[in-house]
Amino acid sequence: MNVEAEKARELECLAALASIPEIGPLTIKKLTSVFGSARAVFEAPRERLDASGIGERKAADILRFSGWGEVRGMLERARAAGIKVLASSSPQYPEPLRNIPGHPPLLYMSGDILEEDKYAIGIVGTRTPTHYGRLHAENLAAGLAKKGFTIVSGLARGIDSAAHKGALKAGGRSIGVMGSGLDVPYPPENHALMQELASSGAVLSEFPPGTGPNRENFPRRNRIISALSLGVLVVEAGKGSGSLITAGYALEQGKEVFAVPGNISSSVSSGTNELIKSGAKVVTGIDDIIEELAPVLKGFLSQAHASEAAWQGPARQGELKAVLDHGERRVVEALGPEPVHIDEIARQLGMGAPQIMGILLQLELKGIVKQAAGKKFFIC
Repeated sequence: MNVEAEKARELECLAALASIPEIGPLTIKKLTSVFGSARAVFEAPRERLDASGIGERKAADILRFSGWGEVRGMLERARAAGIKVLASSSPQYPEPLRNIPGHPPLLYMSGDILEEDKYAIGIVGTRTPTHYGRLHAENLAAGLAKKGFTIVSGLARGIDSAAHKGALKAGGRSIGVMGSGLDVPYPPENHALMQELASSGAVLSEFPPGTGPNRENFPRRNRIISALSLGVLVVEAGKGSGSLITAGYALEQGKEVFAVPGNISSSVSSGTNELIKSGAKVVTGIDDIIEELAPVLKGFLSQAHASEAAWQGPARQGELKAVLDHGERRVVEALGPEPVHIDEIARQLGMGAPQIMGILLQLELKGIVKQAAGKKFFIC
């Protein structure tokens, strides 16, 4: 058997294991670790399966599996529809997802995950938002997309759709994570949105083509949204909202959780307000998110989708070329190679120190400015 045939057979065996109701991602990972491959699992004798510790029932289900025709048919339909089928060992499989416990052994994808998508923010919320929630979800997504962040959400009605649309309108990238097969658009009215995401980002699912939008799928897909994101922003969520499940996964995965404060008398804000009381970072603008994530951004520079005017001018220590808005340009022009105290910058520009600090933070993230001791800054 040649290499390509071996890969195809391994995908078949992974899909077959995933199709067995009692066998989930953790069991598949255990089995492939013990036997070396999914193919070897199906070739193993009963005594070795029993010795693997998965239990007699699961071992029996593997031994009597007979759905090979259905599995091959599903994979052929996926390929015919342009859906990529990725094993977790594939170079195209998203690295952040591979690193979580119970990651999907197979991922179905339309579009592409790029290196830049490691700078992603998840935005989730209620399916029945107020005008306030929809507006801020779209605007925050657009603002983050303009800075170069990828927006990840669940393609559901309401806040999810608003977040995806905000990113796309800003010319940014967005990733949709579905709770059904990629050939079963849900909700149906988001079919066109799915196609947009696939052409300027990606649409993912751990569920094979033909899988309907079963209720139990959606909490499960939420761990993928958080895994692909540096942090998760919740915009309007009631106390029983699935968005809170996403926030819980984010915390388990060591990610930041953000929340937009809402009306204290609104039921769709009760969950987000509780998150804030529990320690979630309050977000009233994109700078709140960027500031909190600063330690992991490390010089992240937004260029690909920036809509701000490009500024180009000689820095005293070389040629500085970056995407700067008007405020950032003013601050850069007030700085040089020698450290200047923030109060002096504020006095010189006639701006408040808090406003100057916010701009300096942005410039630090872009690798343009560095901070010296005593709140002094200089061009690097």
